[in-house]
Order: sequence, then C-alpha cells, then structure tokens
Amino acid sequence: MGKRLVKAPKVYLRDSGIVHALLNLTTLDDILGHPIIGASWEGFVMENLISSLPDGVTPWFYRTAAGAEIDLVIEVNARKKIAIEIKRSLSPSTSKGFAIGSEDVGATDCFIVYPHRERFALNKYTSAIPLLDMMKELRNIRSS
Repeated sequence: MGKRLVKAPKVYLRDSGIVHALLNLTTLDDILGHPIIGASWEGFVMENLISSLPDGVTPWFYRTAAGAEIDLVIEVNARKKIAIEIKRSLSPSTSKGFAIGSEDVGATDCFIVYPHRERFALNKYTSAIPLLDMMKELRNIRSS
C-alpha cells in the first residue's frame, strides 16, 4: 500500500464504567450531557466487539496521514476484512475517510455500529447495524 500510515496508536478507554466513575457521572443524564459521551460509546462498543471475536481473528485500527480512518478493522483471513466505524448518532452516515480507508485495506464488508435497534443499508457497500447484531455477526465468522 503506497500510503503513509500514522504510527501513533489510538487509545481506547475500554471500561466505560471506570471512565464514568472518574468523571463522577452517576446518572444516565450526567453521561448523556457530558462531552465524553462519544468516546465513552466508542470504547464500550470496541470492548464488546473485540470480546465477541473468535480465536484467530485480528482486530486493528487504521489511519493514514491523509485522513482515511477506520475505527476497527477485523482481519478474518487474507481474503476477508471487515471495516467498522462507530458512531453515537441515531442517523449515522459514512465519511469519505471511512470509504477511502475501507478501499485501502480491501474491506469485504463495511458497517457503522450505532445505538439503535434497526439495521439498514447506508449505500451499496455499508450498513448501519446495532451493537448486539454486530456482536452476533462477529461471533459467527470463521477464520478459515
């Protein structure tokens, strides 16, 4: 790949309960009204998706210096890669950076995980999907 990758790792706070406790966010209204909500949701989703992966499957983060970014790439095998973007919006949309990144890594499936119950197509390449549905899909993938 002829792109310049960003080498700085992305830090995820995977235990949202600890984050909320450290910030003294004790109610759902406290959490929903705090600027940390997006990062908290992203860490919560990341923790649940990674814990759903079967053995032999590799998760990673992708970002180029030009701004292409994928929150989570699931490398099932050499032929199958799943690109996942995590959005806290009830009306998620794809970004140019996600589309370019998905093409860069050769993603065979693209999803945006969002906090609602309906699964729907955003375009011919990407679907919006609830967290529980994405977890079920990941549990059922095969690395061979």
